[in-house]
Amino acid sequence: MIRLFHVSDIHFGAEDRAALDWFATTVRNEQPDAIIVTGDITMRARRREFDAAARWLEALDRPTTVEVGNHDLPYFNPFMRAFRPYARYGRLERLIERPLDLPGVHIVPLRTTARFQLRPNWSKGIVRGDQLALALAGIGAAPEGATVIVACHHPLIETGTSGTARTRHGPRSLSALALAGADAILTGHVHDPFDIAHPVGDRIVRLIGAGTLSERVRSTRPSFNELHVDDGAILTNLREMPSL
Repeated sequence: MIRLFHVSDIHFGAEDRAALDWFATTVRNEQPDAIIVTGDITMRARRREFDAAARWLEALDRPTTVEVGNHDLPYFNPFMRAFRPYARYGRLERLIERPLDLPGVHIVPLRTTARFQLRPNWSKGIVRGDQLALALAGIGAAPEGATVIVACHHPLIETGTSGTARTRHGPRSLSALALAGADAILTGHVHDPFDIAHPVGDRIVRLIGAGTLSERVRSTRPSFNELHVDDGAILTNLREMPSL
């Protein structure tokens, strides 16, 4: 059995220090096989926020992959957003969109952010053709019989939470990923957890969203998802931070 900790929307710059300490203690005590961070590691994509995130993740000392969230692109600096959107990642860069291979589990990144969009709200998701192609190739490279998990920031379809994704090309991308062999899609962005069994053709793909470890909570306390993957089955356990 493989055990994964799925965390999202940490928002260094608006982080909840008690929640970060609780998560770090849980990692240290339970030693998951890997950690998947589905975006918004920072609040304003400032260098000091990325540096703080890198120090925190390195101290966890577990195999980790980090997806890019909309808050991880420069907002107040149009030049950097246009030409050097990832220049501030620093030490964190080696973890960004990092595929992970674990015994019986293959984790594939999918970028759902964009520097610019032809709509006013750039925080919403979009799956571009080149990024979908990379993810499909990653699924195709999975070892035979492995459970395939795709990690991205934005939910590809709406899931009933108060926050919305409105991901362009999300539904058709979800179908393509599922038909190619994805068993689950892990996401963040909406700050509330969910776990939905979604039919695509004759397959079922799990849509699993994580909450937040930041001060920007919505309907759920600071939380993360614990996933147990065993012989193709995925069991999700929502871990909420205890009340103080």
